[in-house]
Amino acid sequence: MKQFAFFFKALCLVFLFQLLALPTHADSQTASKMDSVEIGLITCTPHNEIYSLYGHTALRYHNLRSGDDLIFNYGVFNFEAPHFVIRFVLGKTDYELGISPYKPFCAYYKQWGCMVTEQVLNLTNEEKLRIATALSINMMPQNRVYRYNFFYDNCSTRPRDIIENNLSGKIIYEPRKDFEPSFREMIHELTAEHPWTALGNDLLLGLKADFKTNRREQEFLPLNLMYDFDHAQIYSNGEYRPLVKDQRVLVEAGIQMVDDTHLFRPLTCAILLLLGCLCLFYYEKTKKRRLVWPDVTLMALTGLAGCLLFVMFFSEHPTTSTNLQILLFNPAWLFFIPSVARRKATRYWTVLLVCMLLFLLGSFLQDYAEGMEFLALCLLTRYCSHIINDK
Repeated sequence: MKQFAFFFKALCLVFLFQLLALPTHADSQTASKMDSVEIGLITCTPHNEIYSLYGHTALRYHNLRSGDDLIFNYGVFNFEAPHFVIRFVLGKTDYELGISPYKPFCAYYKQWGCMVTEQVLNLTNEEKLRIATALSINMMPQNRVYRYNFFYDNCSTRPRDIIENNLSGKIIYEPRKDFEPSFREMIHELTAEHPWTALGNDLLLGLKADFKTNRREQEFLPLNLMYDFDHAQIYSNGEYRPLVKDQRVLVEAGIQMVDDTHLFRPLTCAILLLLGCLCLFYYEKTKKRRLVWPDVTLMALTGLAGCLLFVMFFSEHPTTSTNLQILLFNPAWLFFIPSVARRKATRYWTVLLVCMLLFLLGSFLQDYAEGMEFLALCLLTRYCSHIINDK
């Protein structure tokens, strides 16, 4: 295995040196060597691993004369890097541009049952040279790492920007009519079979994730970018030409196993929790005595979760600030636990009532995670128990 890894890296370095050998200016003699080169946008459909639920985009450099066939991939990351999860939450995740041979790249997605499509770009020799040179510069050690952002700077937007910035003309995209989904709505379409993943996303995303998006913002998803490229033209020297000259299916879609073993969705769990709180409320009303442990448990769980949401307010992710769910998952609950546990007079119940009412009103502005309204009703049930039984 180690010998294979060494051979793989050495092969990549050979390809890289060949690209670096290209001059940075497009004279006619150099440009003519690009006749046999194709540059294509690669789009891979999703598979069931969390990191691949949204698909993937890469660039292909294929020299038909020399046989060089490279995939440039802006989605390389090291999950085992120190503090990876914490850095990802704070928006400080660094991804990098990787390079791999074409066949192993396709073989990887074939084993997952993904379709891989190539859109061969309709470029002049000079444009091919500029893109190849830009990729070689990006592959230098001091340039290959970049600060990843899921919505605004990712493996889909980077290839688009490389192409746009190295054309002699301008890409004219076909306008989308009556298609202005929010970031959250687009994510929901791709996580429909993964309710707990959707829950995690919705808990962290704030109010800004529910704003309408424009065409360019929607291209953070690879399938949207592929659609836009297919309907785009290049305007140069007073003439139009299609951006894509050929579209090929490199890997046919295979069979994917969907994990449908979830016994409970988040909504189901939230409803069961509310039913439990209502049963407790009936028991307490009958006994005319409020139990302390349900309050402490709910306060601890929602308060700890609120600490994470509070941290997200300082994240570099632009869509995680102004998250109204912090009214429900409120870190302030942790400070009230001692007084509630000792049944002392406390302002907790007044603060709780105000926050829950604001939370329910906020549902008209922000699309909350599944089942959160039922969790808010659980806390309101505890408030009602306090009013009736703590007299």
